[in-house]
Amino acid sequence: MSEYTLEGMEGGLEDPGSLWPELPELEEESAAYGWVWSAMTPAERRAKMRELAEWVQWLRTTFELHNQIPQCWYRHPPVREHLTALYAGWVRTYCQPAPGRDLAEAEWLSTLHGFLPRLQVASCANGTHHEAPPRPAVRPEAQEEFEDYLTVSEFGTAESAHPAEAEALRQATDI
Repeated sequence: MSEYTLEGMEGGLEDPGSLWPELPELEEESAAYGWVWSAMTPAERRAKMRELAEWVQWLRTTFELHNQIPQCWYRHPPVREHLTALYAGWVRTYCQPAPGRDLAEAEWLSTLHGFLPRLQVASCANGTHHEAPPRPAVRPEAQEEFEDYLTVSEFGTAESAHPAEAEALRQATDI
């Protein structure tokens, strides 16, 4: 009999969750530190960067993004992080089953286009890498000023008040 008939759904009526396909076991890498560069060992970081670089080259070629993603993208931590996020999302979208996400690929493409302004580095647009300007030094008193702000400002001391309290309560009772 067909797997789509009642006879093919043994136990499915009592446990609808049993009708979903089994998902593959997640690799240990995709656990807590999957693509957190600073959490990788140097050897792992080099291997993952090579993997990412190969995908970025494919991305630049396939989507004609040579003018949006500089060749030196890997030297710019914010661009590297955005491309890492795009790659992780691409792998989840195109390489793993996504039940119930009929437009997953279109959503990923939309996300890519939303990221494009963040992938550009104006100073490197001509193909020559230029270092980002140095970051300002952290002032020693900054943390103390932050704590003072939390202690005495209206933000840190105001009574709680939800702007849509009635709706929040309705939704909480519907759950």
